[in-house]
Amino acid sequence: MSDMLTTTIDAPALATRLTDPRWLIVDCRFDLTNAAAGEEAYGAGHIPGAVYAHLERDLSSPMGPGGVGGRHPLPTTDHIVAVFSRWGIGGDTQVVAYDDTSGHYAARLWWMLRFMGHEAVAVLDGGWPAWVAAGLPVEMAIVERARRTFVGAPRWERVATIDNAATVRPLIDGRAPERYRGDVEPIDPVPGHIPGAINRPYAANWTAAGRWRPQEELLGEFLELLGPAAAEDAVFYCGSGVSACVNLLAMAHAGLPDGRLYVGSWSEWSRQNQS
Repeated sequence: MSDMLTTTIDAPALATRLTDPRWLIVDCRFDLTNAAAGEEAYGAGHIPGAVYAHLERDLSSPMGPGGVGGRHPLPTTDHIVAVFSRWGIGGDTQVVAYDDTSGHYAARLWWMLRFMGHEAVAVLDGGWPAWVAAGLPVEMAIVERARRTFVGAPRWERVATIDNAATVRPLIDGRAPERYRGDVEPIDPVPGHIPGAINRPYAANWTAAGRWRPQEELLGEFLELLGPAAAEDAVFYCGSGVSACVNLLAMAHAGLPDGRLYVGSWSEWSRQNQS
């Protein structure tokens, strides 16, 4: 696709594509404290034509014994292909993902599509709140798309393991500062962070209004964060490999190459190392 979007799109631009069969909109709203909330919100109203992606059914698999893989492990390649095929994603499909923010959960789908070799995927700037605030159309019908066979192959070089996290630098923790410091830990068994990690909260990529910050600002901050390291060598993590994808999206939005995601993140590390 010569005109594909690969990072973000605003609500007015997306509104012009609602009837384009080559475009797929995916609602990724989710709540870690209530796994049904996002799907219920989708049923109450969503962007016309959007299908729903459930974080735990579609974008991850169950945690392994002893915490292997963390709370939201990467699904098998077969599972990913089956989900993307069910949604009708072909080689010419432009995907747009959204949630209740500028990508807390939607960035996970963005990352997974790129991991599987599909570059034409963007996240809605401002998410569902921006769409509603603009007075754009809403529908309540459950959408099913015509199935297409998704063709893609995993790019394992974009995935980091627990062993990589122990040694690779820079290692970037995307959680809120209070979780990074270990002041609080509302979800995982042990507070703190992986030794040697530096903190860049994923929300630092957005303005106070929840919109994506300018490209040049992000570029300067990421170059400082990376130091002498190549962007491709940096490893990003969070609690369970979800919000870290916002930092990866931000780095791409800044014009830098893709880094690596430690999918298991703190939820795996804290259970495997008990540190």
